[in-house]
Amino acid sequence: MTEDNSSGFPKSGISHVTHSVLQTIERLGLLLVLMATLVAFGTELWHIFVHNGGKVALADLLLLFIYLEVVAMIGIYFEYHRLPVRFVLYIAVVALARHIVIDMKALTWEDLISTSSAILIVVLAALVVRLKHPNLDSVDD
Repeated sequence: MTEDNSSGFPKSGISHVTHSVLQTIERLGLLLVLMATLVAFGTELWHIFVHNGGKVALADLLLLFIYLEVVAMIGIYFEYHRLPVRFVLYIAVVALARHIVIDMKALTWEDLISTSSAILIVVLAALVVRLKHPNLDSVDD
């Protein structure tokens, strides 16, 4: 069994140079995701306050919440060198809920049942992850 380091890559099995390159690519990729998320967050705020005259809809709040979750997930990675698995599942739940809120009038009952079922499945997956690995996302070492 290989021993993990702070980035999650195995120490043995890859050279130090390869490890450093992979770690740098990983961090640059996360920084790019962070910058794109911040741009999207700013764009959404601009849309709310300029185009909508400051009127905030539930769909807008859910989208901002998704952006904040992505930023928090990246922040946790940089601080603790762990990517919180459940955050991805939470983001999926909010995205699915946002889909229901935005398209409520256009959704057929089949669409509503399938999207609600998807939410239930993702929530159950988050529960299973939490119960099977209670310290998996823990940042308290």
